[in-house]
Amino acid sequence: MTAQHKSKIWAWIGSIFGILILIVAFGAMFLSARWKPILTEKIKAGVYNGSHHLYRIDFKSINLNVITGSMALRDVTLIPDESVFDSLKKKQLAPAHVFELRLKKLQISRVGILTAYFKKRIEVNEILLQKPSINMSFNKVTKKTDSIKDEKSLYEQLSQNFRSVHVKSIKIVDADFDYINKTASTKTKNSIKHLDININDFLLDSLSGNDTTRFYYTKDVSFQIAGYKSVTKDKMYTMKVDTVKGSTSSKKIMVKGFKLIPLYNELTFAKKYKVQKDRYNLSFDQVEFNGVDFIGLNTDQKLYAKSLRIGPANVEVFMSRESPPPPGFDKGRNYPHMALKRLNMPVLIDTVRLKKIDVKYAEFNPASKKTGAVTFKALNGNILNVTNDSSQLSKNNHALADLNTLLMSTGRLDVNIDFNLTDNNGAFTYSGSLGKFDMKNLNPLSKALGLVEIESGNIQHVDFKAQGNLRSATGTMNMLYTNLKVKLLSDNIDGEGTKEKGFLSFLANTILVKDENPQKGEAARTASMTNTRINSASFFNLMWKTVFVGIKDIVGVGIVPEKNPVKQQKVIAKKIREQKRADRKAARKARREKN
Repeated sequence: MTAQHKSKIWAWIGSIFGILILIVAFGAMFLSARWKPILTEKIKAGVYNGSHHLYRIDFKSINLNVITGSMALRDVTLIPDESVFDSLKKKQLAPAHVFELRLKKLQISRVGILTAYFKKRIEVNEILLQKPSINMSFNKVTKKTDSIKDEKSLYEQLSQNFRSVHVKSIKIVDADFDYINKTASTKTKNSIKHLDININDFLLDSLSGNDTTRFYYTKDVSFQIAGYKSVTKDKMYTMKVDTVKGSTSSKKIMVKGFKLIPLYNELTFAKKYKVQKDRYNLSFDQVEFNGVDFIGLNTDQKLYAKSLRIGPANVEVFMSRESPPPPGFDKGRNYPHMALKRLNMPVLIDTVRLKKIDVKYAEFNPASKKTGAVTFKALNGNILNVTNDSSQLSKNNHALADLNTLLMSTGRLDVNIDFNLTDNNGAFTYSGSLGKFDMKNLNPLSKALGLVEIESGNIQHVDFKAQGNLRSATGTMNMLYTNLKVKLLSDNIDGEGTKEKGFLSFLANTILVKDENPQKGEAARTASMTNTRINSASFFNLMWKTVFVGIKDIVGVGIVPEKNPVKQQKVIAKKIREQKRADRKAARKARREKN
């Protein structure tokens, strides 16, 4: 065969392929043009009828490529009809969540058009929603029990036209998401930016509705929020979150890098308010929910989880005593178990696990013009049965906390707390023990808040137990220690800072302070503790001040914060005078009896 003949054959073959390509291209264009109005009508009718007339979808244009099996809708809106929702609600057929969606483009890739047409099966590789705006409203609705079984399933509604729908992947990228809760007394709105959602392996057929491995017909729904940052409504804090992730298949929700950062330093923050206000500085490396019931969370707004892990974390709380307490406000309502009652959603967490949490509580004392602080290093432990769910409370109405930490970073402190979750008076009991501890480590607290400096003192062991409620706590304690000596300090009225009251300190150590327990030849002293909480005092303030009441009783002088440390020193001076008079009277009586 000559080169000329070969050239003619290739030209002929090329012409045939060119003609075929043109035929396919023009055929695709014809089918696209013919199918566009049909698809537009089918999509709108399918959404309208499939949602019981609740939703209407609209879009500016539809682009269809038959060859690649791709389709794109532009300027899409999905709008609910409020009158239809109200009608469905009266019939007890309304869904709990209602959506409103707006986006520039909805991309559908690799649709099996021939499979859909001939085999009545919809096969889609991917549906992509780029930067949509999504509003989701939650409404408390009830389902009519005698109509639930009669209501057609999603598959039954679809089966008249198709045997199955299978979508390998649905992606929502960089969404603006608003969640509106209409069930509260006042409608609340929470906004999230940069939300990504991945839906994996959506399958709707005759069997998938009963497949327990699927979450609403999907194998997995995962979400992620990255780089969230905002200023709180009161303009006092910046809130940051590195990432929030969740997955229905793993039943996990994980928060990493949560921070609540005050915008002002401690004293400047306090002066922004006319009354006492706690200032928080929070940093949580990780918060993780495990075993989450996503179906209950979605349909009934119930947060049920097997466990909640918190930590490592750092928690700092500061409050200035320079301002008066808020009038009429009682911090008792913020007891942990009382605050749990007030949550507007049912909660059941089997176990809360705390790991490596550093806690610091600080107060500014206007008498000393200094800030005193107590720290708890590496707080670890478990809290069992954290719930406000009525059905669970009928089985078990106690939450039990078993915690351990290092007091002032040195002394091992173990604490057990039993919260009565149903008692209206906030009943609880607690007990604990402290191992070997150098009492000088309390000076950052006692010097600034109690105007007392501890020169020396070694604790061998402390144990205590008490019961409390919204108003008070009572209990008993044992404390074994040696070599206790203190200095009483002056206030800062003259502006020169705190100074040692040498003579008063000498008298206190000589007359009032009991330098050891047990003293030689005597049994160990024990103490009864009674403490009444003022409205501005917190749950933990009541706990530790009750313990310090016992310490004061055993030691003989206050070495810990008082409401008014200057007044405390006047009381100490009065006790010294009374003790000296009693000693002189006893001496005169002894001389008379001798003579």
